[in-house]
Amino acid sequence: MRLKARLFLGFTTLLFMMAVFFGISIYSLDRANKSVEKNQQERYQKIKYSKTVENELNNISRYLRDLAFMDSGYDFEVTIGLIRDSRAEVESALHALQITAIRDSVKTLLRQIRAENLIYIELQENCIALASLENKEDYERAIKEGAVERGQIFKYVEELNALEDEAMNDLMKSSSAAYNRAILFFFISLMLTLLAGVGITLLITRRITGDIRNITNVMNRFSWIRDHSDLPRIEVHTNDEIGEIGESFNEMARSLEEHAMNEKEFINKIEAQNWLKSGTAEITALCQGVEDLQTLANLLITRIIPMVEASYGIFYILEEFGKKQCIKRYAVYAPYSLASAREIFLLGEGLVGQCALENKTILMDRVPEDYIKISSGLGETLPQTIIILPVAFEGQVVAVIEMASLRPFTDLQQELLEQISKNIGITINRVQAHMKIGSLLKESQVLTEELQSQSEELQVQQEELKIFNENLEEQYKNSERRATELEALKAALEEKARELEESSNYKTEFLSNMSHELRTPLNSLLILSQMLTENKEGNLTPDQIEYVKTIFSSGNELLTLINDILDLSKIEAGKVTIHPEVLRLADMMDYLKEFFAPVARQKELDFIIEIDEDLPDTAHVDEYRLLQILKNLLSNAFKFTERGSISLKVRRAEDQVIENNDVFKESEWVLAFSVTDTGIGIPKFKQSMVFEAFQQANGTTSRKYGGTGLGLTISQKLANLLGGFIDIDSVEGKGSTFTLYLPGKEVSDSSCEEIAASAESFSAQDVDSITSVSDENWEADNLQILENGNGRLEGKKILVVDDDMRNVFALTTALENRNIQTVFAENGREGIEVLQKNSDIDLVLMDIMMPEMDGYEALQCIRQMPEYVNLPIIALTAKAMKQDREKCIEAGASDYISKPVNLEQLFTLIKIWLFR
Repeated sequence: MRLKARLFLGFTTLLFMMAVFFGISIYSLDRANKSVEKNQQERYQKIKYSKTVENELNNISRYLRDLAFMDSGYDFEVTIGLIRDSRAEVESALHALQITAIRDSVKTLLRQIRAENLIYIELQENCIALASLENKEDYERAIKEGAVERGQIFKYVEELNALEDEAMNDLMKSSSAAYNRAILFFFISLMLTLLAGVGITLLITRRITGDIRNITNVMNRFSWIRDHSDLPRIEVHTNDEIGEIGESFNEMARSLEEHAMNEKEFINKIEAQNWLKSGTAEITALCQGVEDLQTLANLLITRIIPMVEASYGIFYILEEFGKKQCIKRYAVYAPYSLASAREIFLLGEGLVGQCALENKTILMDRVPEDYIKISSGLGETLPQTIIILPVAFEGQVVAVIEMASLRPFTDLQQELLEQISKNIGITINRVQAHMKIGSLLKESQVLTEELQSQSEELQVQQEELKIFNENLEEQYKNSERRATELEALKAALEEKARELEESSNYKTEFLSNMSHELRTPLNSLLILSQMLTENKEGNLTPDQIEYVKTIFSSGNELLTLINDILDLSKIEAGKVTIHPEVLRLADMMDYLKEFFAPVARQKELDFIIEIDEDLPDTAHVDEYRLLQILKNLLSNAFKFTERGSISLKVRRAEDQVIENNDVFKESEWVLAFSVTDTGIGIPKFKQSMVFEAFQQANGTTSRKYGGTGLGLTISQKLANLLGGFIDIDSVEGKGSTFTLYLPGKEVSDSSCEEIAASAESFSAQDVDSITSVSDENWEADNLQILENGNGRLEGKKILVVDDDMRNVFALTTALENRNIQTVFAENGREGIEVLQKNSDIDLVLMDIMMPEMDGYEALQCIRQMPEYVNLPIIALTAKAMKQDREKCIEAGASDYISKPVNLEQLFTLIKIWLFR
């Protein structure tokens, strides 16, 4: 716009401003009218809320009257619900009035109404209670009291309406005043318009000089920008000469920006190509020298996934699967334990198989919620994009790569993957060829060696025939040579026997170490779960206590499994020795009856034990092993029996059994222990299987009843060690009878009196011995010590030496719960240092299997110090072999306890050694 046009525009603007001021005046008048309408609307709402209060109070009164004629049933409850709904409506209306209240007098009146309403609600509840009791006289009196209170509320509501009318009149007066002010504003606007005319003239003059100054400032800033991006622009507001200058300048700025952008795009393309080439070269160099597919797959997946910023990946390689080809998983990047990645895909099976079949890339940009999740230490999430990429060699797919990413793959990343897939296809073919050549070479070497061996054998045979035909006297020499060979064979057999013995020792040591590795974490599990079961803080719910009991029970079952495996291994290795002793059969039967009575009561089964009268009172047998066998047989009977009965009968074996078994021919008599149940039974063709390790009658039984299948195997082997065997008689669906036959031996009267004098409770066989090795009168003395030491562990100080911090935490927590001070060390050397720094330590709990200095060495070092010769030291070990106790005592331990530690047993030992 030219300058003349600007002047013309100025006067036009003046007229426009006048129109605007007139419009504002009209708008003010309109607002005044709307204010009046708004006040009227607010008054209507307040009247509506007041009416709601009155109507709902009347409804409540009517419902209360109705209650007197209803029985306590469905209609009675519905009416009570209607009363409470009306209360809610009253409260809602009063709340709305409270929100809109402005004047203090209105607020005060509303508070009075609320207070009276609360009193009325109490009267309502009284009426409801009296109605449910059908007390008509009191109910009518309560109704009348409620009517009086309701009338008071209505009175306050009428006062509220009067106040609102007064407030409405005040608002109408203020609206009238606002209308008058709008008229005054109209005349003031007219005067201001005249003054604006003068101002516009001055503004146009300043605007012209301002545009010129703006162009100058933009041009000055232009030289400061070096990358020619986001260049400043001159804001062109007019079409005059100044505007033409601005347009020319802006056009020049656009040209410079376009040139800079093209230059930047060119640089980005060059950098992208360089990235592609460097990535391809890096993968190619990575594959150099690799000679097996597993290593190649691991190298590729761990490099390609980060290169394209993916978060999960699987590398598959094509293999032969019978007569078909399949895609087999070789490597996984960032595997997820809950993921369901399959091991093998046939061609065309799933997206992976389809990708291999069609030799085409598959891209998924919408991943279902139940798909693979990408996880880290902070959490897990769904990927946004999944790509399945075929790897081909000469047009044939040799591998497939599947990747998942948290963001879409860019075109540049996809191009890199396409180039890499072409190169690694060649590498995979090379490695496969190399592996095939190596396999063929090995086969060739084997065939060559076999041919050479056959040739040598033929030559030897020819020489032998030649020698035989030439001279019969060579027979004598052959006999001598045969004798020499037999000697060599004997030596070889002796060497084999030595190797078998070493293998057995290795097996024993392995089981010992495995016992330690399994019992060490199990020790912490059982101690902490047992402590949680006690719930001393009282902050666990009943369900949580049940969960902890389940953990404790499962840990004990795992301990039983470990013990079974060790028992079986020790039996097979010939490490189990039998210690026959005189025992009373009646005492053992009483113990078994008491031991299994709770199970019988829980399952509602009859449990019967019978002993034939013609049996002697005592028998000479290994008590511990006999009890172990009978417990296994009875436990199985209870486990597989849902209803009916279980019986244990002890009798003399039939003569037929003795005659048909050579092992009993020299026995004076044979004991028969028969365990009979009415359980599921075992099919005839599977009865021999149940004595094999890790076997049960059938798959259904195994799944329903669980178990390791070791109990009967161990029992049969123990029976053989005791000189007997276990027989089975079972009918599927009706029950089973397992009979243990053992050779008997008469016991003299003096032996009977001796065992009667020293008989102990059989329950002591269920826990590890806690007997002291230095006191022959352990029982009498220690019982007195336990009685005197109860409750006096507070303030004692105990050193815990263990390299497993889980056990340290569990033991120290258990001790501190008894108000015992604890210190700990992670190995024997640190334990000695801590002991020397704390002269007030009362007792030491010493683990045996530790690094740097084990428990045996630490015990010996401590006992060499004169001040610690009599310090109580209890050895803890997770190994469970027979000689462990003796080794601990010889090293200097005061006593011994095996892991997992039974807390009650541990505290019993501590009390004995602290107060003996």
